Amino acid sequence: MKPLLQPARRIVPAGVLGGIAVACGVFLTATSGWLIVQASTRPVILTLLTAVVGVRTFGIGRPVFRYWERVISHDGALRDLAERRTETYRSLIPLTPARLGRRRRADLLTGVVRDLDDEVDVQVRSLVPLIATLVASVLAIVVAFVLLPVAGAVVAVLALCAVALGVVDGALERRGQRDVLAARGEVQRIAHLYAANTVELQAIHAVDDLARQLAEAQAAAERAARRQVLGRAVGLGGSLLLTGLGVGVMAYAVSGPLGAGALAAPVAALLVFLPLALGDVLGLVPDAVGALVRARVARRRLVGLVDQEPAVADVARERLTPAAPTLRLVDATASWTGAAEHLPPTTLTLAPGEKVLVTGANGSGKSTLLALLARQLDPSAGRYEVDGRDVRTVSLAGIRDLMAVVDDDPHLFNGTVRANLLLAQPDATDRELDAALVHAGLGRWLAGLPDGLDTQLGTGVRGLSGGERARFGIARALVSGRPVVLLDEPVAHLDRPTATAVLGDLMASADRRTVVLVSHQPVLTEAFDRVVALDASPAPPLPSSIGGSS
Repeated sequence: MKPLLQPARRIVPAGVLGGIAVACGVFLTATSGWLIVQASTRPVILTLLTAVVGVRTFGIGRPVFRYWERVISHDGALRDLAERRTETYRSLIPLTPARLGRRRRADLLTGVVRDLDDEVDVQVRSLVPLIATLVASVLAIVVAFVLLPVAGAVVAVLALCAVALGVVDGALERRGQRDVLAARGEVQRIAHLYAANTVELQAIHAVDDLARQLAEAQAAAERAARRQVLGRAVGLGGSLLLTGLGVGVMAYAVSGPLGAGALAAPVAALLVFLPLALGDVLGLVPDAVGALVRARVARRRLVGLVDQEPAVADVARERLTPAAPTLRLVDATASWTGAAEHLPPTTLTLAPGEKVLVTGANGSGKSTLLALLARQLDPSAGRYEVDGRDVRTVSLAGIRDLMAVVDDDPHLFNGTVRANLLLAQPDATDRELDAALVHAGLGRWLAGLPDGLDTQLGTGVRGLSGGERARFGIARALVSGRPVVLLDEPVAHLDRPTATAVLGDLMASADRRTVVLVSHQPVLTEAFDRVVALDASPAPPLPSSIGGSS
């Protein structure tokens, strides 16, 4: 992963532009103070022209440079977000599902969305303001030192006090951020449970209970956020206090030279206005430090997510493109955790176009076998070959591109029928989509849709029964055009007549494809070329969220 504080492209120039914009604001206030005091002496108007032009220049420069900084910084941050998100997703591919299955879906969602957003926010909300503050503070110190050395020292001490205040604010923010993230994860967990199981919850009259839990979790998250805001309040209040002290100390520092006649009154006014103008600048520090703290905590969570040892090695780049591959396991074992074997030594050869039913009791290793064939796991021992090549010498994508996997609960996105099918093959034509649905036994269902392939699916629009979902998953596998179809208990939740009809349609439409179906009980055995029974001795339990029954 990219270092957290590595500036994205154009972020440093954006910070410099922001510093110039802030400096324009500081010098606008200071020059205005000089102009007001000088004008009170009723000088010749021509002697004020330089200051008048300066005020106008700084007044125009402030919004111009600020706009320029915002355009450049947000462009760089959005580009950085795209790069980091792509890098994160690529890191997750070898971890799916063996490593990610141990985590709750809500935690994954929080990690790849909210935490990644917090990490990228550090570019705009922390690096740019801190660079801008540094640039403006240095310019203010230099100007003050040139006019009166002791005034430069006052501004420098004021800037150092702002840094110390930022450190205190960061400590308070860090303490509250852990509670905020934990509460945020709980809200995401309950919200996901609610959204993914709305129909089932309505059936058992549990919607109100879950809604109450969601409200309680949201209230806890809001309380945690309020505690976290305490740190920001301390920072902002402290910056205002520092500004007032800075003005008082500066007024005292210039009073001596002013009384002795060594410093003109307009210059003294300019110097007194400097800490006042810098107050807006130093007020950026607490928010910038808070963003940095949130980004560091988010980075630790992301690293914990992606910095796991992959269950599969993806070091090769060669791809295989056989139209009808031969799959072979030789004394292969596999483990989800690396600590215990979830598949005993297994030897199995799958010829092109062969239909194989794998049965066995719960815990016998059926789902693990399917994961091994789909290369969601690498063998712990033994070999897995495709057309005589060890899969570890071929790219991960090259093997997975050969496999279409259908589990017992195919996921459907809220969208059209077409969009849900095109996930498997983006280049498929409408004719191919229609054919896949017909071959999966959904021809009459398709004919009854009001808008055909453009019909919206999802909660509150048009739902699918269990049998229709199973058939839709099979249709998606057929659309993919992949030569090997792996099915993990695809009809486990269906009644026997429906299950038989679904599998019958699958076998009729996948005549040239290799089909491996795992089931805890024999079903439609006459449609398969072979039935393989795994050892009934129970394997260690799988981590949560991994596998179905074995």
